[in-house]
Amino acid sequence: MERSLTEVTAAAIDPRTPCIIGVAQRTVRPGEGPAPEPLELWAGVCRAAADDSGGTRVLQSAESLQVVYCQSWPYDQPADRLAAALGIDPRHRLYSGIGGTTPQVLIQDAASSILDGDYDLAIVTGAEALETVRQAKKVGERMAWSFRDPERKPFPFEAPFHPAEVAHNVFQAWATFPIFDVSRRARLGISPDEYRAEIGRLMAPLSEVAAANPYAWFPTARTAAELVDPTPANRMVGYPYTKYVVSVMDVDMAAAVIVASHERADALGVPAERRVYLRGWCYATDPVYVAEHRDLAASSAMAAASAEALLRAGASIDDVAHLDLYSCFPSSVHLAIDALGLAPDDGRGLTVTGGLPFSGGAGSNYVMHSVATMTDRLRSDPGSLGLVSGVGMHMTKHVFGVYSTTPPQPLRPPDSAAVQAGLDAVAPVTIADHHEGTATIASYTVAHSRTGEPEWGLAICDLPDGRRAYARVDDAELLVELERREWVGETVALIAGPDDVNLVKAA
Repeated sequence: MERSLTEVTAAAIDPRTPCIIGVAQRTVRPGEGPAPEPLELWAGVCRAAADDSGGTRVLQSAESLQVVYCQSWPYDQPADRLAAALGIDPRHRLYSGIGGTTPQVLIQDAASSILDGDYDLAIVTGAEALETVRQAKKVGERMAWSFRDPERKPFPFEAPFHPAEVAHNVFQAWATFPIFDVSRRARLGISPDEYRAEIGRLMAPLSEVAAANPYAWFPTARTAAELVDPTPANRMVGYPYTKYVVSVMDVDMAAAVIVASHERADALGVPAERRVYLRGWCYATDPVYVAEHRDLAASSAMAAASAEALLRAGASIDDVAHLDLYSCFPSSVHLAIDALGLAPDDGRGLTVTGGLPFSGGAGSNYVMHSVATMTDRLRSDPGSLGLVSGVGMHMTKHVFGVYSTTPPQPLRPPDSAAVQAGLDAVAPVTIADHHEGTATIASYTVAHSRTGEPEWGLAICDLPDGRRAYARVDDAELLVELERREWVGETVALIAGPDDVNLVKAA
């Protein structure tokens, strides 16, 4: 049971205990733009987060400045440029890689560094102005923002592309995340039409939260039917997902979080009721490539990371009052509720922001908004627990963080290495680049054109020798059939196609 703040503060708190002392967000919605360049957005939310926790003294106390990778503009030295804009000189500076787990990982790594005595205060921020960039491109304009990197650096993917994924165009998240939901649907034995209706029922409450969120990109509540019924405005993207239930990345949004030691918060005069403590966290990974996932209907890393985060927080999921589950696509929510043992209609709600399709998925920075919103929620509900999650790449990277205004007694960092070792003990499925002969469909999706017509299908097939192969569906009649009934478990024939592609033919 959670103890009150008064009860805990009466006891000694480790001065190294990390806590969030300031947060800020900004959204420049369509019609309000163009947005300032990301550097200006970073600086603005950092100053606002400092104001949230005590003002200029907080900025000047920063010993670490960390910036989430920005897709909108390639700055030459992002953290250094931000430090100069803020007039501060932190000795630790970091520019992150990519992925939806990034903000929580930066925050919890800063917490670990604070706990170890490396520094006492870190500012973590991120921003995107992708909508402003998109609108400029539409009229043939190019942004003239500052400090462009003269070197054209590649996008920082963390793993090499698998040749079979390259051949079968397994790049876009809208073509990979449906794979997990279709597999889950088959396991549950739910018909395709009913499962799409269930996706609507899952996501509609998130849109209602976004409608009340002053920072949401689309503050509009939608019914379950509105979300999943294909229309010209809500075309099918990657079956079974329509446009309205997938993450919106082209947004102009920024957020910042300031993490400090309990001792530094005292020195800065941050009121006890403004502090939100990290109670537990954990990061873990599933296999990198989609077909390698031994179970396409579940995430072992989600289950392991969430269990470790809650264990370190000294809590169970039943003790958590507020949730924000990463929602880039419905499958990330479905696999998270399965891992946590939640019902889709859990009375606590599954988000505090409205989620990525409605609140906005600002590149790799959504979880910064999630943590900032959760911080405000916990401040208004002292002593309660909040849990946030993040998902990175193609359902590969997973992170969970547990927060409360009540300090941990004491804070116990996760044994992430042991968690990952347990996951890695289960070998991934071997991918076969080519296969000719019979195969069984393990999961699939259908890609649609911008006019809503089915264009091609992607299947993951189990082979008789235990390996898996990617395959493409080009047959127009078969594409229609894939959406009409369940095809997981069906036997098909794979034949060699052009450019190292395996083609599906109905057996």
